[in-house]
Amino acid sequence: MNVQGTIRVPGDKSISHRALILAALGAGASAIRGILDSHDVRSTASVLRALGVDVPALGPELTVHGVGAEGLRPPGRDLDCGNSGTTTRLMAGVVAARPFTSRFVGDQSLSRRPMRRIIRPLEAMGARIHCERGDGLPMVVYGGGLHGVDWRSEVASAQVKSAVLLAGLVAGVPVSVAEPMRSRDHTERMLAARGVDVRARDGTIALAPIATLPAADVDVPADPSSAAFFAALAAMAQGGELLLRGVCVNPTRTGFLQLLRRMGARVEFLDETTRGGEPVADLRVAPGPLVGADIAGDEVPSMIDELPLAACLAARADGTTRVTGAGELRVKESDRIATVVENLRAVGVEAEELPDGLIVHGTRAPLRGQIAARGDHRIAMAFGVLGTTAGAEIAIDDRACVDVSFPGFWELLARAVAT
Repeated sequence: MNVQGTIRVPGDKSISHRALILAALGAGASAIRGILDSHDVRSTASVLRALGVDVPALGPELTVHGVGAEGLRPPGRDLDCGNSGTTTRLMAGVVAARPFTSRFVGDQSLSRRPMRRIIRPLEAMGARIHCERGDGLPMVVYGGGLHGVDWRSEVASAQVKSAVLLAGLVAGVPVSVAEPMRSRDHTERMLAARGVDVRARDGTIALAPIATLPAADVDVPADPSSAAFFAALAAMAQGGELLLRGVCVNPTRTGFLQLLRRMGARVEFLDETTRGGEPVADLRVAPGPLVGADIAGDEVPSMIDELPLAACLAARADGTTRVTGAGELRVKESDRIATVVENLRAVGVEAEELPDGLIVHGTRAPLRGQIAARGDHRIAMAFGVLGTTAGAEIAIDDRACVDVSFPGFWELLARAVAT
């Protein structure tokens, strides 16, 4: 299998969510260009509409007329977040600071995902929150006046950090979050670009109150987590190269690209620039002789969404790849550790589960079998890429689940492969 061509993957999902939320909380009109039109981002738009914000249908360019924090209205219905954990956790921080009650619901997968990690800091700020079943959705947030907090998070989580920062922003109180490792920093970059006093020092992010959040236009760069699938495709190819246009290369998101280099692929950053506080570049990726690698510690948060893909890449590398310190994968859209190992074994790869990771032994044998994606978009896409390698015959049971993050993935994948 060879690769060829130039590809622009859809807009970054994390930035798309935040662009809508901050536009809604801003004073005035904010134009958003290049937003990801996916099921998850539509969930955020729907929740904001339920809170009284006029969010138009998602498209290449849209304008949101912000209502400000004070303009959010009590929802007349449940806030349905679909499959989106980001929508749930970030919007819980927003509504916790408003004097009304909000009930969050989601699909079966989202309802199993833990919410305690954001409930604890929000309760420490004075919110009252109740999960109707255990630690997941439905979740009722009884909002009201909040006070500041200096929160020390037990996990490196951009969603926990963002929930606290947004709660502080809406409530007009100072907050800080200390993390054991650096997590994605899109929220603080986007706030800083709007003039909010957000400072990072020694692993702690601190936000000072601001009277009014200004409106700001946003150009959403291409999603590095989506680009990663095509970077891996090029890395596993027998020849050719791919050029990936306008990708966000925020340092908290480039761990997988660094891993590709370490495993032997050729990865170049071209035409680097900065847009809205985010570094952006074109990526040129070409194959190389892949070797196994250890993935652990501080590098895990920067590629947490790409670890299923890294495991599939490892299946075609010489030697053994070991992933540790990634227990967070157990509570994603599926138990991604168990699901990845099960599916690698199903297609003939030797793989083992660890409590907080996995071990993959690379093979050159043809890979054949049926994949159970468990409704998880990243599992389906990772094994879709693996299925393009020489001699592979891999069938995926739920190809449509990729639409939560990457509509059009299968068409782009077919276009990139030159047989």
